[in-house]
Amino acid sequence: MNGDHAADNLLIARAFGHPDAESAVMVGLSEKAGQWQFQLEGEPTDLEVSWSKPIAERPEIRREIVVLYDRACELLGLEPRAHD
Repeated sequence: MNGDHAADNLLIARAFGHPDAESAVMVGLSEKAGQWQFQLEGEPTDLEVSWSKPIAERPEIRREIVVLYDRACELLGLEPRAHD
């Protein structure tokens, strides 16, 4: 997530954390939520965003990241890109 989707991390941080987030990385996950840390005015800030439903297996992580990405785009008034 961090290497391939840095822009998506930032989008999620801006939608669910603070609209002025400067950068963001995913730092963890649980069956209930993803955890990010974003920078705001140079200070690290923790963010936890709940999944749309609990996850139990690795393939479900991607599905839930896509759900968060789409929700973030909607909240920020952006057009989401197509998903594979």
